[in-house]
Amino acid sequence: MSVCGGTASEITVVGDPQVPELVIDFPLSEIKRLAGTEIPFPEMRRVLNGLGFLIAGQGKTVKIAVPSWRPDVHGKADIVEEIVRIVGVDRVPSTPFPRGDKARKPILTPMQLRTRKTKRALAARGNVEAVTWSFVSKPQAELFGGGKAELALANPIAADLSDMRPSLIPGLVAAAQRNADRGFADAALFEVGQIFKGDKPEEQLTAATGVRRALAKASGSGRHWSAKAAEVDCFDAKGDAYAALAAAGAPMQALQIVPGGASWLHPGRSGTIQIGPQNVLGHFGELHPRALEALGVDGPLMAFEVILDRISDARQRPTRAKPVLELSAFQPVSRDFAFIVDRSVKAGDIVRAAQGVDRKLITDVAVFDVYEGKGIDEAKKSIAIAVTIQPREKTLTDQEIDAVAAKIVAEVTRKTGGTLRG
Repeated sequence: MSVCGGTASEITVVGDPQVPELVIDFPLSEIKRLAGTEIPFPEMRRVLNGLGFLIAGQGKTVKIAVPSWRPDVHGKADIVEEIVRIVGVDRVPSTPFPRGDKARKPILTPMQLRTRKTKRALAARGNVEAVTWSFVSKPQAELFGGGKAELALANPIAADLSDMRPSLIPGLVAAAQRNADRGFADAALFEVGQIFKGDKPEEQLTAATGVRRALAKASGSGRHWSAKAAEVDCFDAKGDAYAALAAAGAPMQALQIVPGGASWLHPGRSGTIQIGPQNVLGHFGELHPRALEALGVDGPLMAFEVILDRISDARQRPTRAKPVLELSAFQPVSRDFAFIVDRSVKAGDIVRAAQGVDRKLITDVAVFDVYEGKGIDEAKKSIAIAVTIQPREKTLTDQEIDAVAAKIVAEVTRKTGGTLRG
């Protein structure tokens, strides 16, 4: 008043200042029922009196008056909690639940199991798990196929966190750049979390995503005296994507790799993983320079993202159990084939055609050479594969091996239009 020249107003009281009294009828048996332990009445009285409670009565049920400063106490369970809190939880005996004769039901859902296995697989490849914001800026959301009006936040916590994320890549890329800015350039990060394609429940998907930069290869990060340091490439991202899909239970033999990927990936250094054109599981490759510029980060950066929800659950069929490892006592045979095909033909098509000749005998088909140039038409290329034939019942004769080889050539020719290179 001496500083500002004001005068105090009259005191105004709004509402009832009197706190209503709460008295609880408390059966002494409630302690045994809820906490499973016996607390003598004198000890119970001492504990509650020390906390400001008043107790009246001596029978099986007593009246307990709750102090005015304890608005959190409403009923009998709260009284039991106060007593156990003071006497010690160690007074509560460990009592197992009755198990019964039936087998235990699984606790984790199939998606929870899939998520845990995926995280373990990615961590085993040298990736470090990160947890990023579920929100991104609107330009970043639009870059990765989001930015819809229904996914914009009504009250965002920051201007650059205005939309629900359509991909985990923006958050991981930003985290990798922050590490690089602080001297940790060789970053390999992954996250398994939710992405949002719309505001409906079925449009909320679980994605497994990872980014690698600089020298953070799966074979080892950083420089080493024993070998020349190599920067990450799109095949590191492909390996991560395949490891995640295998751990999540995807049918690996049915996966197809299609060149090119999403718009945020480099068109010549990326691929799409699918099971037929209708079921795209994800993408991998090098981030497009325009995407790097839009995200404000330094490149090159390798990334992958696979959608775990798009992996179909394995059908439980009553089949005869197969051995985990089936070995043959006979020597495997390897044969090399080189096919001249159109440049548009994918190596995976040749591999699948060769594998389909005899899935019991042919145990492996690997591409070991691709050639384009002198001696081959400009519209053609040469793709060489190594086929491993594993006899099961007896050693194959030359005639039987030649018959399998002839079937391989015929099948590849039929499905790809290729011819055996002379």
